[in-house]
Amino acid sequence: MKRLLVLVLSVSLIAILSACGSSNNSNKQPPPPTDPDQRADSLIAQMSTDQKIQLVHGGAALDWWNHTLPRGAGGWVPGITSLGIPDLYLSDGSVGVSAGVGQATILPSSPASAASWDLDEAAKYGTVIGAELRAYGINVNLGGNVNMTGREPRDGRTFETKGEDPILAGRINAAHLKAIRAQFVLAGIKHYALNDQETGRTTADVQLDDRSARESDLLAFEIGVKDSGVQSVMCSYNLLNEVHSCENSYLLNTVLKGDWEFPGFVMSDWDATHSTVNAAVNGLDQEQPENIYFDAALRAAVQGGQVPQSRLDNMVHRILRAMIVDGLFDHPASVGTIDAAGDAAIAQELEEQGAVLLKNNGVLPLGTNLASIAVIGSHADLGVLSGGGSAQVLPVGGAVMFNGNPYEAMPCPPCWSRVMWVPSPPLTAIQGKAPGTVFQFNDGTDASSAAALAASSKVAIVFVSQWESEGMDVPSLNFTDVIHTVPIDQDALVSAVAAANPNTIVVMENGGAKTLPWISNVAAVLEAWYPGQNGGPAIANILFGSVNPSGKLPMTFPVSVNDLPRPIIAAPPDSVTPFPVDYTIDGFNVGYKWYDSQGIVPLFPFGYGLSYTTFSISNPQLTATTTGTPNFQVTFNLQNTGSVTGAEVAQVYLGLPASTGESRRLVGWQKISLTAGQQQSGTIQVNSSDSSHPLSYWDVASNSWLVASGTYTVWLGNSSRNLTNIGTFQIP
Repeated sequence: MKRLLVLVLSVSLIAILSACGSSNNSNKQPPPPTDPDQRADSLIAQMSTDQKIQLVHGGAALDWWNHTLPRGAGGWVPGITSLGIPDLYLSDGSVGVSAGVGQATILPSSPASAASWDLDEAAKYGTVIGAELRAYGINVNLGGNVNMTGREPRDGRTFETKGEDPILAGRINAAHLKAIRAQFVLAGIKHYALNDQETGRTTADVQLDDRSARESDLLAFEIGVKDSGVQSVMCSYNLLNEVHSCENSYLLNTVLKGDWEFPGFVMSDWDATHSTVNAAVNGLDQEQPENIYFDAALRAAVQGGQVPQSRLDNMVHRILRAMIVDGLFDHPASVGTIDAAGDAAIAQELEEQGAVLLKNNGVLPLGTNLASIAVIGSHADLGVLSGGGSAQVLPVGGAVMFNGNPYEAMPCPPCWSRVMWVPSPPLTAIQGKAPGTVFQFNDGTDASSAAALAASSKVAIVFVSQWESEGMDVPSLNFTDVIHTVPIDQDALVSAVAAANPNTIVVMENGGAKTLPWISNVAAVLEAWYPGQNGGPAIANILFGSVNPSGKLPMTFPVSVNDLPRPIIAAPPDSVTPFPVDYTIDGFNVGYKWYDSQGIVPLFPFGYGLSYTTFSISNPQLTATTTGTPNFQVTFNLQNTGSVTGAEVAQVYLGLPASTGESRRLVGWQKISLTAGQQQSGTIQVNSSDSSHPLSYWDVASNSWLVASGTYTVWLGNSSRNLTNIGTFQIP
């Protein structure tokens, strides 16, 4: 009986425990759906209207300039803890983590990445940005600037962009974005669209037809969006055809969310939202950085029926889906430390791959046994220059200097951005390459004394720089000076030094294309861009031949501003009235296509760059498929005919049938590294079905990309102006 009683009690206890367990299991929440759309919808089903509204605007104070947001972010959207929705911490990051967050690796400016013509190198660029954002606890990147430098090369944000060709810029940008997303950071692409000048940027009304937009600026965005899978797009300040970009249904609904089937969300540039109902209905999903239009006003508009409830739900769905897809829910960022040494090494590699040798009469590479070298100008004894504005990075180690010296006022315009010098002095690095050489430095403020030093030296290296920043355009394409209280005429400096020493080398630190009035008088020119965290050692390695330059220009350098489609930048009459910016002048012929269409000879063409070795391209073969989905393939042999290892970029350009009215366009390339004497075969495949639409033109009548019938001409070479016609094919 006693054993039976124990058994009965045991069974009863098990039953009770099982019942308790069943009860607990019944209260346990089921796992979230794995499909991102279903998972977003399941969250929306649990949200109140106030919670939904909370996600569609920033959490900054209305006077956000005077407030510090959590984690030093430039924008912040508080999450919903009860639903497990994390906060969004937003930071700029075109060339590294924004200065407001903390010290970070400053990468070479974005044109240097494009000048590598190397998607693997571009991926490293994005990896550094994503990893360092994540280490600072930032989970949304506001980089990805893919506006077209060919429209306005004086644009103050050229240093953030990827050049003038939509295919090159789009693919380089996509590689950046994919690598950022791989770090579980929500990447963004901007400024959508046609935000190609800073002068009057909030009232500039761009005039451009649909076809021209689709085949130029919008094509760069299309490639970037589709090839990267990016989940966030930032709309721009300017207007397009009389409508603000952030409430432009053509841009946001028709093109982005319609034709491109973009599933993510559109956020405004900072204070680029202009309305509640128009902005929401026409495609804007999130107001940044505060809540003027998308808080109480949006709630009232939904309640009053001006904005459908379904539209609010769609806005929230897009934001949540983006967060889910990019891993913000399942891989939350935790504050850590950056890999400063490793990332600086990558920054140096990127600069060495992206610097472009524009001229060399044989003076480079330098020997290590020279008797004397004069180093002149641009604070080369202290560091290298960086670009300004929201893309500015506070380098590891801190800035070595602000403005021309620590006591000068900030330049105005832009009035809110400091001129920052990165602590990587070229002079120190150059001295380390030639310890037996006598070096002397001259600051370049007096051309006569600089010329005297150059005359007494075996070689003179002149550093020239041009500061660029968001909020302003540069006054010219010369090396004018907006940094110092007493400006330095750097072009006159170069001319004076070159007259005193025939072995004058110019190293340029700048964001984009320049006119070089002294080019015929100097021995060598190196385009270093803004060279980044380890810019000094990178420049020294190239000058002394430890690295063979292989960069190719991602933009055309004109002889004069008079060769531009708009020699004078369109300027606003005041701060509130929209003013026209006529892009119909160049239309779809942006950058090198403009020069080709007008028969203008540039100073340096798109795709151009020298090496310390020589190459030959031989035996080109063209095969084409002209039925079904058209495509073609170019094969060739590339040989290093010089004496040192180097890399060449073989470029394929395509001429469409005359009926399209277009100049030839870049459609593909291959970068190949070869040892001295080595030969290798190369293959460049061009498919009409890829995101760049290389064989197509935009047909307005059918609202689609079409392949025209007629003759297609294929060129192969190493710049847009050094090409060989390798054949034609017919499409019926």
